[in-house]
Amino acid sequence: MLSSSPGPIGIFDSGYGGLTILHGIRQLLPGYDYLYLGDNARAPYGPRSFDVVYEFTRQAVAKLFEMGCHLVILGCNTASAKALRTIQQVDLPQWDPERRVLGIIRPTAEVIGSLTESRHVGVLATEGTIRSESYNMEIRKLHPDIHVSGVACPFWVPLVEYNEADSPGADYFVKKRIDEILRLDPEIDCLILGCTHYPLLMPKILKYLPNGVRVVPQGEYVADSLQRYLERHPQVEQRCSKGASVHYMTTENPDKFKEQAQLFLHEPVDVENVALER
Repeated sequence: MLSSSPGPIGIFDSGYGGLTILHGIRQLLPGYDYLYLGDNARAPYGPRSFDVVYEFTRQAVAKLFEMGCHLVILGCNTASAKALRTIQQVDLPQWDPERRVLGIIRPTAEVIGSLTESRHVGVLATEGTIRSESYNMEIRKLHPDIHVSGVACPFWVPLVEYNEADSPGADYFVKKRIDEILRLDPEIDCLILGCTHYPLLMPKILKYLPNGVRVVPQGEYVADSLQRYLERHPQVEQRCSKGASVHYMTTENPDKFKEQAQLFLHEPVDVENVALER
């Protein structure tokens, strides 16, 4: 039986990148309670099939609901691309029609129309997100005149998680993908970072981007979108508890999570290990 008492806002990611989403949300909406869950033991999700990503994401959302969340943000582009729609349409009506699960692709797609002048936009993301064409579909739905090009960046997440984002070796992999997407479409004036790890590579990305190309990380836009969502849906907002707390859970080793979280949040965290239902 799911609790009807107010509970924290849940943030889920397959790994650590969703911490950048959590950080952006907390900057704008610090008064709420938050519960972060990283399925670090089974990351990365990017190369996995739609069915596997859906099943893993479904388990994570169920856990967050069990922990008292009424609203869960999929702070993971792959999960948003491969699992969100099915969870919203199939699972939520069975679990509790009053609960909500939101993704992070649509908020970026909504805002991109006001950011691009050339109407040519690039997306750098994981293989799974690019293959799903979720950004293309969401952007074209809202802005049919925008041309979207995407490139997968398979080595970028390991660069971040192995603390190599600032290393000279990272330059090769970052430059290679930026050159590739600009060859695909030289008219791009906005570049969406469609993976939550990528903001940690920002100095390298800016180093190899030509002047006039704007980088669009997701954190602030997801936060703005969530704020507007809560204003439009007071019945959901009232179910979000407000104690300005944040709690972290991982399916991996808590000590490893603490170490990695420092890279993303620059502050110590307390974390507990949890198991997800198979």
